[in-house]
Amino acid sequence: MKTEQQFFQEGKSIQTYMNEMSTLKEESFTVYENFRLPDDGLVEKLETQSLHFLTITEDWCGDAMMINPVIRKLAEAADIEFRVALRDADTTLIDRHLTNGGRAIPMILILNEQGELLGKWGPRAPEVQQIVDELRGALPPKEDPTFAEKQKEIIATLRERYMSEEILWTYVYDSFKNTLTNIMEKK
Repeated sequence: MKTEQQFFQEGKSIQTYMNEMSTLKEESFTVYENFRLPDDGLVEKLETQSLHFLTITEDWCGDAMMINPVIRKLAEAADIEFRVALRDADTTLIDRHLTNGGRAIPMILILNEQGELLGKWGPRAPEVQQIVDELRGALPPKEDPTFAEKQKEIIATLRERYMSEEILWTYVYDSFKNTLTNIMEKK
């Protein structure tokens, strides 16, 4: 069985992955180009930690379209190597990191220099999850003939919000920062 470190070593860099995206590329780069890291001291703390990030993702995922660029900005600023494992290419990795029994993505794995798993974050910040839950709560039952159309509308709404509402990017950053802070405090 491959370790998280082996998936990391085999993974593409986040830069290569984003450049090669075939779906949601423009939207992902919109977030990347517009997100600004806060001057909160996190980058300086991370620079002393020798961490690596591995995102389990797919380019069609709306959540990943928003989250990966935010984490990429942080990783680049702190000189952290950030690589990609595609969820559907080998499900053994995601199956070790399920969310409520599901293969939710993105899932960001935080590894030390030796490739040991220190923690993980994903698939959404709590505030973003609340928005998703509220929108899903308005869906008719799956048996309803309008369900598929209403679900498409929700996905389109979320993608638009993910690309344009900077507060959502801040929620992602702050939630990920909390995870990193907890990891650094345990070291």
